[in-house]
Amino acid sequence: MSGHNKWSQIKHKKDITDAKKSKIFSKLVRFISVEAKLSGGKDSPGLRAAIEKAKKVNMPGDVIERAVKKATEPGAHMDSIMYETYGPGGVGIIIETLTDSKNRTVQDIKHILTKNGFELGNIGSVAWSFVKEKTPEGIIWKPNMFIPIPDTDLELLDKLVDELEELDDVQDVYTNAE
Repeated sequence: MSGHNKWSQIKHKKDITDAKKSKIFSKLVRFISVEAKLSGGKDSPGLRAAIEKAKKVNMPGDVIERAVKKATEPGAHMDSIMYETYGPGGVGIIIETLTDSKNRTVQDIKHILTKNGFELGNIGSVAWSFVKEKTPEGIIWKPNMFIPIPDTDLELLDKLVDELEELDDVQDVYTNAE
């Protein structure tokens, strides 16, 4: 009956929550790095918003400071790239990424899309059906129009979005599904 004591159960639960927290922290570190790079390490609204977002999920202050310091060092660079595609039922999908390797990121996204039977769209192929809005948390994409899809396509869309969000470089995924 090994593995059935209380400590094992606590350890397994802790491992799961630590993995989720690590994924969130790595995405926020990238976001803070980009904002710090844009502001040159000085206080700016974008950097403040990124730090506030990190504090909301209880990211330690030293991790935030290291991210800002690392981003302001010479040679550090992160790119913000937006990809567009059509998903199940013709739903438009916008994928926002922050990456230090464009080639790796695009290949990871293409792999996930191909595995699910979709392909990457051209620039502007989906963006026309969304509007950029500025919020206290940052800039988000809001759909102009919604596309109704059946439950089977909705399940496939959920699976696709979950797989995309698992990638470390992917920051946000927006859809116009109803």
